[in-house]
Amino acid sequence: MSNLLIVDDERSLREVLQIVFKKEGYKVSVASSYQEAVAQVKAAVYDLVVSDIKMNDGNGIDLLKDIKAANPETLVVMITAYATTENAIQALKMGAVDYILKDNENFVEEIKITVAKSLEFSRLRQEHRLLKRQFTQQNAIHNIVGSSPKMKELFQAIETVSATQSTVLITGESGTGKELVAKAIHLNGSRNDLPFVSINCGAFPETLLESELFGYMKGAFTGATINKKGLFEVADRGTIFLDEIGEMSLPMQVKLLRVLQEKKFRRVGGTEEIPLDVRIIAATNNDLQKLMAESKFREDLYYRVSVIPLEIPPLRERKEDIACLANHFLRKFNLQMERSILRISEEAMRSLEQYDWPGNVRELENTIERAVAFETTEEIKVERLPPKMSCLNPSEIGGSSKIPKNGIDLEKHIEEIEKSYIVEALQKCGGVQTRAAELLKMSFRSFRYFVKKYDLR
Repeated sequence: MSNLLIVDDERSLREVLQIVFKKEGYKVSVASSYQEAVAQVKAAVYDLVVSDIKMNDGNGIDLLKDIKAANPETLVVMITAYATTENAIQALKMGAVDYILKDNENFVEEIKITVAKSLEFSRLRQEHRLLKRQFTQQNAIHNIVGSSPKMKELFQAIETVSATQSTVLITGESGTGKELVAKAIHLNGSRNDLPFVSINCGAFPETLLESELFGYMKGAFTGATINKKGLFEVADRGTIFLDEIGEMSLPMQVKLLRVLQEKKFRRVGGTEEIPLDVRIIAATNNDLQKLMAESKFREDLYYRVSVIPLEIPPLRERKEDIACLANHFLRKFNLQMERSILRISEEAMRSLEQYDWPGNVRELENTIERAVAFETTEEIKVERLPPKMSCLNPSEIGGSSKIPKNGIDLEKHIEEIEKSYIVEALQKCGGVQTRAAELLKMSFRSFRYFVKKYDLR
């Protein structure tokens, strides 16, 4: 439900517009003066404001400045009985979406249409921004590759769960594809034409996570110079995916539990209770039962988020899917790198199928990505795979094979080495990419792909 504010010092017009827009299904507030409107804009976030240009204690142009300073996303429609070209141009330049004359005999109908169109355009623009941030969502269930019995069970579970509105907890090791499953549930459900918003709860400190999820009001903390919607509001009527919920601090768990129980929340620094209508899907690679035993995860929150639990099997438990996945990634990176590698050799495929894949599907994807980048023939040979998969001893290649006491994120470590070699090659070749590709024994197209991937342009 969109939140409107009507600002006009003429009581009869305020009341007419309030009745009209409430009938259209909007939540409507009113203000009778410039000062009253400023106070309301600072206290709440409105989707659209309809404001008179001339008021007894101020003017709509100044109010437009205040609105855009508080929340740049708020739409503003100016109305006036005293039209001037100068005012109209100034209002539109400052960000008003339209300028409507009160003495127009079709004024009410015109403003109804203008408000509806403006809000719809804003919704579509917001969805477009979200789609740009997301991995492609079309046919999401088909992005989950596999034909093993365990994956067939998972596909069936996704279809069943998608028909409900219940909270889902997806568990599985890192790299198994938990976000893909969450997107598939969203896209196969009744909210599929509404936003899917994802956040990694482990990637933010507690205070920042709170403002990301709930939004904040201007002045709530140092740096809060505008009112900002949180991701719960951005996901209105759609789905929010809380990845790595096991990393959430105990105080944040209390706040999330309250939201789940009461279906409403407050922005940081705000007093208004905002109703919540989103589907929540959570995910973790942690053992929440163990965390509960250690008093690191609230038991009451666990039962709230795990109404429907889904577990994604690790790749080592469905090795019959490895060949299918490897060929899927071969096609993907052939297209992205403009290569034409036809197949994976039998020896290389055997090595892939014998490996245990501690990094799961993500590790397999990265392995095929690098193999495609460095392969110079029409098939991926076993020599293009990492030594640990091609039965070579790490000591046979350059560098140390020692693992630090605290362990190592191998995929991230390999990516850092990869990036450093590409940077060094570019430096040695004076930035000439064709020569740098030759130095690394890569095709130019593959080299160009990695330059773009690591943003080295």
